[in-house]
Amino acid sequence: MLSCNATSNSGNSLRMSSSTTANSATINPSKNTTAGQQQQTTPKEVSEIRLNLANDWKVLSSIHQMLVDEKAFCADPQEWHEKIVDFVQPDELKKLIDLKIEENQNYTLEEIQKICQQVIRYSVKTSHGRFHNQLFGQMDPYGLAGSWITEALNTSAYTFEVAPVFSLIETEIVRKVCELCGYGQGDGIFSPGGSISNMYGVVLARYRQFPEIKSKGMFGIPPLVIFTSEESHYSFKKAAHWLGFGVENCVMVKTNDRGQMLPEDLELKILEAKAHGKVPLFVNATAGTTVLGAFDDFNRIADVCQRHELWMHVDACLGGSALLSYKNRHLLKGLEKSDSFSWNPHKSLGAPLQCALFLTRHAELLPQANSTAVHYLFQQDKFYDVSYDTGNKSIQCGRKIDAFKFWIMLKARGYGSFGRLVDHALDMSKLFMEKMKRRQGYRLVMEDYQYTNVCFWYVPQSMRNQKEDEKWWQKLYEVAPKVKEFMIRQGTLMMGYSPLQYRNIGNFFRMVFTCFPVMQEAELDFILDEIERLADSC
Repeated sequence: MLSCNATSNSGNSLRMSSSTTANSATINPSKNTTAGQQQQTTPKEVSEIRLNLANDWKVLSSIHQMLVDEKAFCADPQEWHEKIVDFVQPDELKKLIDLKIEENQNYTLEEIQKICQQVIRYSVKTSHGRFHNQLFGQMDPYGLAGSWITEALNTSAYTFEVAPVFSLIETEIVRKVCELCGYGQGDGIFSPGGSISNMYGVVLARYRQFPEIKSKGMFGIPPLVIFTSEESHYSFKKAAHWLGFGVENCVMVKTNDRGQMLPEDLELKILEAKAHGKVPLFVNATAGTTVLGAFDDFNRIADVCQRHELWMHVDACLGGSALLSYKNRHLLKGLEKSDSFSWNPHKSLGAPLQCALFLTRHAELLPQANSTAVHYLFQQDKFYDVSYDTGNKSIQCGRKIDAFKFWIMLKARGYGSFGRLVDHALDMSKLFMEKMKRRQGYRLVMEDYQYTNVCFWYVPQSMRNQKEDEKWWQKLYEVAPKVKEFMIRQGTLMMGYSPLQYRNIGNFFRMVFTCFPVMQEAELDFILDEIERLADSC
């Protein structure tokens, strides 16, 4: 048994050389060194930082009030007249804010507060109730509170030792989501975003079929192929690049008029890959495509994957929130047949960025594929249950505590409330479409949408009752970018636009409804009125 007394292990103790001892005296003065001598070994700047450190922490007490004063949140509809962004061109912004970093800068607390105020003032207020530019929107305040706590505690999610409560929280969220999606005793991990979550799926698929790749690499293995729809997220092409498959081996599968993957074309593409001596490995199905919000038919895709023994992943980064829905849970029918899926609660639900989950039905595969011996961090002889040292499942070392902000949201409201909010967002999207159908000038890109995305054109009055030839359509495609510019310059509204290049369709507006802000009918009228006002003034 090892003794706690260092002298009892003298045979194996580390001995310092005389030169090392001499050098260490400079850094760590002996007990006989006077206060004056010790002060001489410490640079003046270091001493000043040490003495002023307690005062520097006072900057934090002013930040919340600064955010409120600068209308960073605008959660109250009475404040939605405030600008979403005070837009300034890059060259002008460089003049307004001193961006240079110098070797010797000594700004006062007041000067730093002023810089922070400028940064807030000229940034986009994404929690503003009229920000609809991305797949995320206004934050849940409980989520933001969770983010502040985790940032202040500044720990990492690799071991129970440094994140005891947070390790248990992440484990509980993974358990509950596996239960909700039908994975039973599955496993999962929070990742730095949906793209990384999707990459986890590809890595596990590769490891399951070729476990020797972990030690020997991909030498001598035929080209591996992954399949995803032409509507899917670009992260799969990047995964093919990063993981050594090659972008050409990320095969695009055709979609139907609603943006859903065609299982018939998937099977055809799999057979073509086999005919060329390649190894079909992985199929991605999508729950809520980025532009059209389409959900693939998971049951039919699962049948194809089972016939050909391929890993089935579901990119549910956007549509995964339908897991909590009461009226629209059917959108995820067949998810339980998949091998893995990704979900971003920061989309739709209002969790602060970033908040991304990767889940798999194969309970032991994450640690098997990703773990490595790290004797300074994942020691197996610790005094607690090391199964809660989850960091070895990850490709990261340091990993932010993203689970807590989602967990505190769920504790505050219950996941049932978020299910009702998801249903409300979908109801608002349907009402939005009905309003457009009753107004002149609006045209839907599709007649109906499965999720909260609504894609449409607005035809300005000056373009109506004209021949709709190719020149007319090209002019219509210019409306959305121009109106978007006016939105940002005036700060009244932010909404995205997109083309569908593979269908030869030009720019259209894309409105995405989220749980927050909790929309009411009058706000839908404002959005349509504002688009008309800006478009007809072009």
